[in-house]
Formats: sequence, structure tokens, C-alpha cells
Amino acid sequence: MDLSSVIIAVAGVAGTLGGALLTQRGTERAKRLEMELVREHEEARENRSLRRTCYAELNRDARQFTTALNRHLHVLGERGVEQAEIDALEEAKAAHRDRYSEAQMIAPEEVLQRANAVNQALNKVYGQVKRLERGAPEPGETMETAARAQYEVWEALRALRTAMRRDLGVSHEE
Repeated sequence: MDLSSVIIAVAGVAGTLGGALLTQRGTERAKRLEMELVREHEEARENRSLRRTCYAELNRDARQFTTALNRHLHVLGERGVEQAEIDALEEAKAAHRDRYSEAQMIAPEEVLQRANAVNQALNKVYGQVKRLERGAPEPGETMETAARAQYEVWEALRALRTAMRRDLGVSHEE
């Protein structure tokens, strides 16, 4: 057996083993990439699901707080509020505060700006209602101005809902 035959044999064996090793590494890399894509897709799906739940609850609780403020204003104008009405308003306020706090941690900037506008509007009306309830309104605050401010919250809520739906990909409204 001459030297060239040995070299050719070694090269053939090395090529066969090297090809198998390269094929195995390529397959492993492809599987790793596929697993990363699946994981990224799953994380995106979970994130969207988390936002959907948060948005639904934020929308519900903001609307309930708005409705509670409206109800409180009507009762205040008709007869004065009792502890049950005060408790109902405070519960609605607390539920909204909790949901808004959650949204602050997961919502993108556009949604968060709209949620902040709703939160500020609700807190403004709440302050007016409580001052009216105590009989110590600030200059210019009346039942009518509080009712008007409360009514304007609905427009901010519509803008928030549109932003949330757009973020979730269920609406493409501008």
C-alpha cells in the first residue's frame, strides 16, 4: 500500500465523518432556531392575552367608575348620599385604580397615554363630587359642572377603547 492510498483513505474517512458532524450541527442549529421561534411566538401570544384581559378589565372598571360617579351625582342632587352610595363609589374607584395600575405595567405608550387621560378625568370628577358632597365646592364647581365633566369622560373612554383595540389588532381605526 503506498502513501497516496493511505492519504486518500484517511481523507475519505475524514470527509465522511466530517460531513456527518456538519449535518448533525446543522440539524441541531435548525432545531434550536425553530424552538426559539416557537418560544417567541408563544411569548407574544401570552403577552397579547395578558393585555387583552387587562384591557377588558380596565375598560369595564373605568366605565363602572364613570357610572358610579353619575349615579352619585344624581343621588346627591336628589336627597343626599348615604353610606351605601359612598361605599359603592369608593369600591368603583378602587377597582379602577387597581386596573389602571396594572395597565401601567403592561400597556404600550399610546394606550397608556389614553388610560392616563381617562384616569385624570375620572379623578377630577371624583374630586368635584366629593367636594360637593361635603358642601365645600371650589369656585365655579356646581352639580352642573360636575355632571358636564363626568359626561366628557365618555369621550376619553371611547378613545382609550379604540387605542386598546388597535393594540390588540382587532381594530385598525385611526
